Amino acid sequence: MNLQPVSVGSLNLQVRKWVFNLFFNQELKNNYCNQFERFITYMIVLNMAGLVLEHIPVIYDTREQLFHIFDVVSLAIFSVEYLLRLYVAPEDEVFSSAKYPRLAYFKSPFAIIDLVSILPFYLGAFFDTDLRVLRALRLLRLLKLFRALAPAFNEFLELNKDKSYRYKIYALVNETPTSGNLHHIFDMFIVTWVILSVLAVILESVQGIYYELHSEFVILDTIAVAIFSTEYLMRIYSAPEDPKFKGWFKGRLRYSLRPTSIIDLLAILPFYLEHLLHHLFDLRFLRVFRLMRLLKLARYSGATQSLFTVIKREWPVMKAAVFILLLLVMLAACLGYVFEHEAQPDKFENIPQAIYWSVITLASVGYGDISPITPAGRAVTIVIALLGIGIFAIPAAILSSALSDQLRIERESMMTELYTMLEDGVISPDEQELIEAEAKRLHLTQGELTRLLEKARVEMGIDHAPSSDADGPQGKGAAGEMSLEFLSKHPELAAEQLKITISKLQQIVSVSDLEQLRQYIDNPDNVTALQSSMLQILLQNNGDNLKNKS
Repeated sequence: MNLQPVSVGSLNLQVRKWVFNLFFNQELKNNYCNQFERFITYMIVLNMAGLVLEHIPVIYDTREQLFHIFDVVSLAIFSVEYLLRLYVAPEDEVFSSAKYPRLAYFKSPFAIIDLVSILPFYLGAFFDTDLRVLRALRLLRLLKLFRALAPAFNEFLELNKDKSYRYKIYALVNETPTSGNLHHIFDMFIVTWVILSVLAVILESVQGIYYELHSEFVILDTIAVAIFSTEYLMRIYSAPEDPKFKGWFKGRLRYSLRPTSIIDLLAILPFYLEHLLHHLFDLRFLRVFRLMRLLKLARYSGATQSLFTVIKREWPVMKAAVFILLLLVMLAACLGYVFEHEAQPDKFENIPQAIYWSVITLASVGYGDISPITPAGRAVTIVIALLGIGIFAIPAAILSSALSDQLRIERESMMTELYTMLEDGVISPDEQELIEAEAKRLHLTQGELTRLLEKARVEMGIDHAPSSDADGPQGKGAAGEMSLEFLSKHPELAAEQLKITISKLQQIVSVSDLEQLRQYIDNPDNVTALQSSMLQILLQNNGDNLKNKS
């Protein structure tokens, strides 16, 4: 076996291309470019969170060593990222045309930001530097986020260069064909602030943390309200771009009455009420309603939207189940009062007080603070507890079966969209993006999506069904056929299918023995009158073709 010697330069080129294609080539879909960028973004966010937590003595004093280890690991990761980008610079089309690609990368704005975010820490190892200054310089790592923001911003401007200002706002806050990656970054920004603001509300309840970071919590809440208020105004302002909300005033009013818009308003309303009316009322209790900001996350979850659809669809059945449940609660409360009032007047003083016992018994919770002591009361408790197991399971069963049915309906709708996209036999890149976005919303894996595409291609007659052993000894697979229901809705495809079938019949006739075919057709027991007429036309057409050739 002859082994070709590989030079160091050739090996270096192969490794460089491999690293670039694996982590930095955005044109390839099956690499780790997006995962790598997302990982770096998460590290930047975690560094900012660590910078905040270091100012909380309750957290930092006992975990100082862990913070130091995290800082060293972060520095190592950012250093490796910088060196990798510098190493693969000759493969990047932005710098490959330069005489010295690595020098061109070194002078680029993003490379300078990457270097500035790590260089002070290495200089601090050789020069006496105030550690507080080094810690403050970690804020420069926020600038690294511009690496993802700048291309997305330029892409957004290019996609919306002919659009109005209001439509640009609409495309930024809503998913549209021209939204691009900037919309996803905007969504991630809002989700991050929702989580931060809710965490702040939770940490405020810890007296030691609140005492140390009272001012920081106030500033954080003010910034969060400013962000959520701006988002709310952007959505209200751009609402008329949606055909469902046309109209300068009525369209925006209808949009503001949607559940998601009401949630957006409730997320910021307590802040303004507390600051505007604090001299009239004590509204500090409204602060707890800031936790409702978590409901804003429902907008970004397809599964939550499906659940709301299911609840709306099954609400009549749910009302019947709730009615039966309330009926049993009242019946159990009345029986408990009748049998236990004389024995325990302090615990079963009246029926409203007995409702509490009825609910915890039906729910099979049984806290133990109220329990019957009479034989009749205990017998009622046994029956109520057994009934409660089934009664409380009814709404859960309704929701689970309806949710499963809703997912099936949505997947069937996706299959219909696939049929429509495949009418021309080809799926364009834009259609592929829409399919992948819908598959992500329906929580379909890549394998499941591939199988659905293959099934649609086979049923459309574009591809043949895969062969199997059951097809015969020669392993011949049958061509997939479109369903009659689908063909009835697409007459142009039905005509194409007829043409394909006629062509196949002509091929069969051309390779068959014509005399034996005629003898078979002439026997009325073998074929119907319609079949005989069609086959005679095919035989005559084949004969005419043979005469023309001769």
